[in-house]
Amino acid sequence: MKTILLIGASSAVAKEVAKQLKTEVHTLISISRAEPDAPFDFFHKYDISTNEPMPVIEGCIDGLVYFPGTINLKPFQSLKEVNFQNDFQINVLGAIKSIQSYSKNLALSDSASIILFSTVAVQIGIPFHASVAASKGAIEGLTRSLAAEFAPKIRVNCIAPSLTNTPMANRLLSSPDKIEASALRHPLKKIGEAEDLANMTAFLLSDASKWMTGQILHLDGGMSSIK
Repeated sequence: MKTILLIGASSAVAKEVAKQLKTEVHTLISISRAEPDAPFDFFHKYDISTNEPMPVIEGCIDGLVYFPGTINLKPFQSLKEVNFQNDFQINVLGAIKSIQSYSKNLALSDSASIILFSTVAVQIGIPFHASVAASKGAIEGLTRSLAAEFAPKIRVNCIAPSLTNTPMANRLLSSPDKIEASALRHPLKKIGEAEDLANMTAFLLSDASKWMTGQILHLDGGMSSIK
């Protein structure tokens, strides 16, 4: 049985991950601003954007997944410095703080795994994604750097999805026409679901992926690699 820490655990993907992992009798620890409606064993209320120390967790942690992210889509000339700062704070500095806070716990595991999230916009370049792509590009660099530094003790991988049908993306998928238009931009002619990201997350946390580290996994309906 593994102990898994999900940060930003009130997100739709985190809830789906929790449901999947609970079927395997894992101990699940949640850190988020609001208590999630999901089967967690322990909950710590915390806002990752604050300067407060993160909650103390005792003992071994086998997996850490960092879910907080932003969708800040604006023309480049409309973006202010504060927009870039806010996206970097949530997407990058929050992840760094989380990993630094619990690296000693992860080092106690025989098969620790860290999972971060990027976006397809880093790989292919999409209009109006300058701020989020800049911060998520940093996450991809962080993934590879930490994978090298933490090997062989701790694996570090990153999932880079395209647009996924979650509450965070509601503004972009608010009508059947918008959903269809988004689906048609993908070679598989569909958009992702929370379950798709949860499946990959569960795999990366499991021993089935024990020979995988430093990878950016493009879970994007084929958008980043084929036309």
